[in-house]
Amino acid sequence: MEVLDRLDAYFPNADLDLMGSDLHQRARAMCGRLEAANSERYRSIRQEIQRGVCPDTFVQLLQRSEAENPARGNSYDYLDESISGVLQFDEPTDAPVHSGPEMVFYQPTPARHIFALIAAAGISESDVLVDLGSGLGHVPMVVSICTGARAIGVEVEPSYVACSRQCAERLNLSRVSFLEADARVADFSIGMVFYLYTPFSGSILRAVMDSLREQAAVRPIRICTFGPCTTAIAEESWLEAVTTREADQITVFLSRA
Repeated sequence: MEVLDRLDAYFPNADLDLMGSDLHQRARAMCGRLEAANSERYRSIRQEIQRGVCPDTFVQLLQRSEAENPARGNSYDYLDESISGVLQFDEPTDAPVHSGPEMVFYQPTPARHIFALIAAAGISESDVLVDLGSGLGHVPMVVSICTGARAIGVEVEPSYVACSRQCAERLNLSRVSFLEADARVADFSIGMVFYLYTPFSGSILRAVMDSLREQAAVRPIRICTFGPCTTAIAEESWLEAVTTREADQITVFLSRA
């Protein structure tokens, strides 16, 4: 991925001065070979996932996340393109139908933070993860692939839910499901770990946190956050942060007894 980025920067297809030169042709040929190698690697990883196996590549990324300092920042990198190449999402063609000042524009969680989430929250096969505002479903799918946990995505946009379901079905992810619902009225009764990448704010966030507090009165839960919502959630008196409270990294909260 790094070499492809450099080749695209040094030998862009739109550069008419380079177009047709021997060096440009060699660079384009190298890009073709590298892209073919990536495609073959993605196909191999998908086959492992379809067989119910956590790919060695994902295991190594998880181990690295456990050993290193917490991932930081909102930017995307080669890992995001790799995850997209493996999962092969179909981008929604329909425009979003839900909008408003408290609805935050969808952005996928950077891949390195998904692995950091698994490590920081200690997610295991016995857990049930609920991703609030799951978008195309990156988080539920990667979490379930890596841990075997049951994972549920709650998403209000029907086109995103349809794409998520199709992807999970192609990968044979039987422990991953997606619920088309407003998070304010969704059923959280089986959730054990809840994840929010700032999907909404204001009164919507308030209503969701009230629902989660009701669940915490029945059983211990973990709430994991990323982005600006971390600051607001940190003010909840019924939650205790067990990691550093920073908006640009995964923060894990435990419900107080």
